[in-house]
Amino acid sequence: MKLLMSPASPFVRKVRVLLREANLLEAVEEVEVSTSALASDPTVVAANPTGKIPALIRSDGPALYDSRVITRFLDDHANAGLYPAARIWDVLTLEATADAIMEAAVLITYEARLRPADKQFDEWTDAQWGKVIRAVSAINDRWMSQLSGPLDMGHISVGCALGYLDLRHDARGWRHGNAALADWYAQFAQRDSMVATTP
Repeated sequence: MKLLMSPASPFVRKVRVLLREANLLEAVEEVEVSTSALASDPTVVAANPTGKIPALIRSDGPALYDSRVITRFLDDHANAGLYPAARIWDVLTLEATADAIMEAAVLITYEARLRPADKQFDEWTDAQWGKVIRAVSAINDRWMSQLSGPLDMGHISVGCALGYLDLRHDARGWRHGNAALADWYAQFAQRDSMVATTP
């Protein structure tokens, strides 16, 4: 199998962390592509008609895309237990919350990088950051017991979301008022899989 990827993408990083946690690096080749919201790589478009990464090319079926589809597939393939049945709804909700942080944070990045300065919409950017910080605060206030438990895709997703905030929006200070989550992330970021996938 081949994973079409770019290291800076937080959605890609989720899959790359899973590959390392589930010992799948020999089964999945990471193929770095140069793609953007304005110019999709043809290889990516061939795998995913929306032109988004990550995409997982399989020899025995159509390519898979959307990070949550890929991580579920790979978890099942490796029997890694990162979507435990006993906690599945909590895991999926935490993963969805982290993905929402990523989506809003990526949109803020695109607004600054892809639009001319005179066309950037500050109120829209502020609204996206509002989504980010509400979600971060919700994790800090409601989900620390889940994050204190055994590793699952909720942990990986939150870790990758916070890593992306540090990468692109560190000046906005997501840690302010979220000390428990900040402490958790300081430890989680030291996992070998996170260190190996740091953009």
